[in-house]
Amino acid sequence: MTDTPNPPLGIATFNVNGVRAARRRGFDAWLAGRGLDVVALQELRCPPDEVGAFDGYRAAIDCGSIPGRNGVAILTREAPSNVRTWVSHPPRTRGLAAYAHEGRYLEVDLADAPLTVACLYLPKGGLPAHLQRPGNIRDVPDGGAKYDRKMRFLGAFARELSRNRRAALQAGREFLLLGDLNLAHLPHDVTNWRPAQKMEGFLPEERAWLDAQIGPRTLVDVVRKLHGDRPGPLSWWSWAGESFVKDVGWRIDHHLATPRLARTAVSVTVDKEPEPGARLSDHAPVVVRYAFP
Repeated sequence: MTDTPNPPLGIATFNVNGVRAARRRGFDAWLAGRGLDVVALQELRCPPDEVGAFDGYRAAIDCGSIPGRNGVAILTREAPSNVRTWVSHPPRTRGLAAYAHEGRYLEVDLADAPLTVACLYLPKGGLPAHLQRPGNIRDVPDGGAKYDRKMRFLGAFARELSRNRRAALQAGREFLLLGDLNLAHLPHDVTNWRPAQKMEGFLPEERAWLDAQIGPRTLVDVVRKLHGDRPGPLSWWSWAGESFVKDVGWRIDHHLATPRLARTAVSVTVDKEPEPGARLSDHAPVVVRYAFP
């Protein structure tokens, strides 16, 4: 008699763009129908007492202290053995303390698998000063302030990410970073990639930062590994115009896994809704199945 293998772990990342709004639009029905083991959420955009409970899941939450902004959560079937936020466990890397109250990073150790799962909502940023021209950008020109802030975050977070990944491995756990990184990596990740090279989220220096975090011995871009060297799969479409209908979007929602975990990934699905009226968010959930213990 042989043992029945465990089913793959279903793990999703989803920027809900306001968890209360997403739940009104049908998030709970999506969650109930998906049978996932771990779900990382970004942009809760509400106080902790308004997040609510999720049937069948334990929720680790950091809403931050900026009203109506940011906020991250990780839903697990079993209560995690450890939960770390930047409030309970301040980041040790110089330069991140200024972001610790914003609800941008959360980390849990799963109780039923040797895996640390992290959830990140990375600052959106803006354009550097030399690319800002009145009438040519959506926001009021700020002299590159948002761009500079994002680049400072990236520089500091790279060191923290490396530290956290190595800490997990030293504890005998694999490491998985999930989240809306507000960064697309390759031309395959953006529908109109040529003009996007002068847009926040696809600037050469932002792409170079993400490139430096990915490698065969550090973190693997699991979605790209599974999807292959071809366009997509996109995960974000603007609310404006017909971007959603015409499938003009970006892939900015990521699964970055340590190599051993990445090798167990067997499938990726982006749960894009069938029509604009059914959208839960301006993002879609990115679901990966891992054949992991």
